[in-house]
Amino acid sequence: MLHPDSTLTPVDPHAPMPHRKVIRSWLAPIVARSTPLAIALVVLDFCLFGLALAATITVGNIFAKVALGMLTGFIIGRLFILGHDACHQSFTANRRLNTWLGRLVFMPSLTPYSLWAVGHNVVHHGYTNLKGFDFVWQPHSLQEFRALPRWRQKLERLYRSGWAPWLYYTVDMWWKKMYFPSRKQMPTRRAEFIWDGVLVSVAAATWIGGLAWAAQAGGQSFWTLLLTAFVVPVLFWKAMIGFVVYVHHTHVGVAWYQDKSEWSAAQPFVSTTVHLTFRHGIGAALHHIMEHTAHHVDMSVPLYRLKKAQRMLETMLPGRIVIQQFSWRWYFDTARRCKLYDFDRLCWTDFKGRPTSTPLRAVVQRAVVEAA
Repeated sequence: MLHPDSTLTPVDPHAPMPHRKVIRSWLAPIVARSTPLAIALVVLDFCLFGLALAATITVGNIFAKVALGMLTGFIIGRLFILGHDACHQSFTANRRLNTWLGRLVFMPSLTPYSLWAVGHNVVHHGYTNLKGFDFVWQPHSLQEFRALPRWRQKLERLYRSGWAPWLYYTVDMWWKKMYFPSRKQMPTRRAEFIWDGVLVSVAAATWIGGLAWAAQAGGQSFWTLLLTAFVVPVLFWKAMIGFVVYVHHTHVGVAWYQDKSEWSAAQPFVSTTVHLTFRHGIGAALHHIMEHTAHHVDMSVPLYRLKKAQRMLETMLPGRIVIQQFSWRWYFDTARRCKLYDFDRLCWTDFKGRPTSTPLRAVVQRAVVEAA
């Protein structure tokens, strides 16, 4: 049973989209937060992180070290997802506990908590897929791309090749916008931004220092341990988060907007978000972060309730939500087609400006009329 109110019936696919407050009311019985469950998840994932890191350090075979380093990076991703919920104040029932748990579980990913909160909670969630506001994987138009310096064009081609989400996240997201960002990237200056940068720097130094001690104590090469037990986990994590934020909002059926009124009329909290489904329990291993429509509709839904909330939305809004079964073929086809964006026709193009998806202009214009 999805909802205690049995009088609720699915919305006709051709009817106007209900107001966001109405949609959130459907999820109201689902959003209850459990502090004991949240703390148990933190303890579990930190134990997994410690075990994976210890195994990476102690195993002798270099290939096994690399594989275990990648596993450590995946668990860093799980910890980050817990911090993502804490940052939204949806993890536990206590606001202060959320803040400090968020900082704690963000440390293995070297993520400054307060800067992530501004970029993600305020900008990304407030203006998802609105050009000039949401900077996460924001596409260029053909004219903008041609105006870029040659080196930046090549970098953009690499970013959108499908092979470099790790590089995109490392450079354009983490380095520029989160790790002691310049005034150009973050005009607002707050003491907590600096201190959160110091905190993750101390975490990195402690991590590397621990590896140096382990290398000396175990008669191993420090550089081998640094590579397999620090660099590999961190780069795997960055590839993981770069991939996740890309597939959440990049799809041939998902639009970007430069006109705010069009964007608002398109109900972006539903229409600009992809529910990517996986086999073999991968979605659960990712703490259900891929049930992403429910998260954008209502950020207060805890990650341990997202699966149920997503099922509710897909029941009540048939045909409205972009649902995509993951495959590597789909992913690389998306990377091939989603290079630049035509904001007039509302369609994806290749680097020569040739359309690679169906223009959504007529759909959006109809939504604007309905909203009026």
